[in-house]
Amino acid sequence: MSEPRIIAGEFKGRKLAVPAGLETRPTNARARQAVFDILAHAPWCELRGAKVLDVFAGTGAYGLEALSRGAASAVFFEQAPAAVAALRANIAACKMQDAARVVTGDVLAVPQGTAHDLVFLDPPYGKDLVPKALAALRARAWIAPQAVIVAELGPDDTLETPDLLAERAHGKARVKIWRVTP
Repeated sequence: MSEPRIIAGEFKGRKLAVPAGLETRPTNARARQAVFDILAHAPWCELRGAKVLDVFAGTGAYGLEALSRGAASAVFFEQAPAAVAALRANIAACKMQDAARVVTGDVLAVPQGTAHDLVFLDPPYGKDLVPKALAALRARAWIAPQAVIVAELGPDDTLETPDLLAERAHGKARVKIWRVTP
């Protein structure tokens, strides 16, 4: 697998550090490109100035891509130590320390937060973590009313979403995009 890179925007072409081993699964570049193509052209999403959450962040590719394309800030949730180290290195390489914050630990036990309007979730496959993470984040005020949610699911993951805005398949992964309903 080639090193992941930022696809477009201010940091276009920047290589992202990836932790060794198989614990972190970087998002396929085509899937990420498709997601950002959808978001960039959708009347229901504004990337410029967005407050972004990158949950199960790994390398931080989703959040850093959003920052590269004009998002105002990004909070990254990650608990694997090797992934946290790579994530911090990637934030530093993009010189985004002022716009980025890393929250380490279990996303299901998050501290109180502030509302964000664009949320990326790319959890380990097969563990039903998307609905659990969303419930925890909503309960602690991390998700704004009407936020856009982007979730990557594995081949055996199921997720019912109200008001689905877009869905795409990329290899084994499926991406669903929807808006939070109050």
